[in-house]
Parts: sequence; C-alpha cells; structure tokens
Amino acid sequence: DISVTTLTGAPEPLGDGADDWTVDLVDTGFATSTGGRLARLSPYLPDECFCLTYGDCLINADIRKAVEFHESHGKMVTLTAVRPPSRFGWMELEGARVSEFVEKPEVGEGWVNGGFMVFRREVLDRITSDTESLELDVIGPLAAEGEVMAVTHDDFWQPMDTLKDVRQLRALWDEGAAPWKLWL
Repeated sequence: DISVTTLTGAPEPLGDGADDWTVDLVDTGFATSTGGRLARLSPYLPDECFCLTYGDCLINADIRKAVEFHESHGKMVTLTAVRPPSRFGWMELEGARVSEFVEKPEVGEGWVNGGFMVFRREVLDRITSDTESLELDVIGPLAAEGEVMAVTHDDFWQPMDTLKDVRQLRALWDEGAAPWKLWL
C-alpha cells in the first residue's frame, strides 16, 4: 500500500511490511492507442524481452513458465491463451426439444488472449504511431507471419470488465480465497 503525491512525486508507505517494488507511472496521452502506449514506454523497457499485461483481468498463471517458453521458441510474441468464462448458458436442441441445458458453464468455447504477454523488444519497431492498435496493427500481422506463440492456461482467469466481475473478485479476496494471490 502506497500513496503518491502527483505534484511532488513523493511516495509515502501506507503501513508496515511493504514489498521492495519500483512502480513507474507514465502518462502516455489520453488519445494514444494501445500500440502507441507501448511505444511510449520504450525508454523504460529492458533491452531483451519484457512482460506486458492490460491489467483488466486476474490470473494464477506461472509467469516464469511463460517467459521460459518465450525464450525457448525464439518468436517475437508469447500470449497466454485462456478459455473465457461463458456469460450465458447454452442448450442442445434436437428439433424443438431441448436435449441438454447447461447454465453458464465454467469454460467457454475456444481460446482468447488472457492479457498476459511476453514480447521481444523488436516488437516496438513495428509501432509507427500513437494511433496504432497493439492487437490489430502489431500482434495480428505478427501472427500472420508466424511470430506469435501461445502458452495455454487452464486454471483461474477472470476479467474484471463489469461491476458484476469486480464484485465477484472482491468477494473472493474478502473471503481469503483469491486464486491469483500467489505471493506470501
């Protein structure tokens, strides 16, 4: 827990037992798209590979495993592939008869980008303006070139896109049952 005074930049711990972290807050501009935001962070990123998350979901993935996988294949991007939770139930129909009914299954169909990624620094060379989308203008074309790999994650992953999501995640935290809390 920390408080930062933006006028002076002075940080102040809000209790005992703070971890030894460095947090950089970088204003990339209100109108800057996801690719442009990443490009503007270039001076603060390491020379080799780096990790990136959107920060709008929680996961209990082994990030070290993703980095090791990334370093083993030599491609430019590694995504963490997850199966999204279903928003709706589904049913099987045989004509007009419902033969199977499942209310909001835990795992949806297919794979999606779980929002936890590893990049080689050369990815930054693909971004030429603030208006570029990381997903559409960078990752998509790199995937078409065979430069994107995925490490699959079949365990806990939950977006926090809606108030319902936030309440569900807050309840898990308050109950001491947060699967994403992997530190001691």
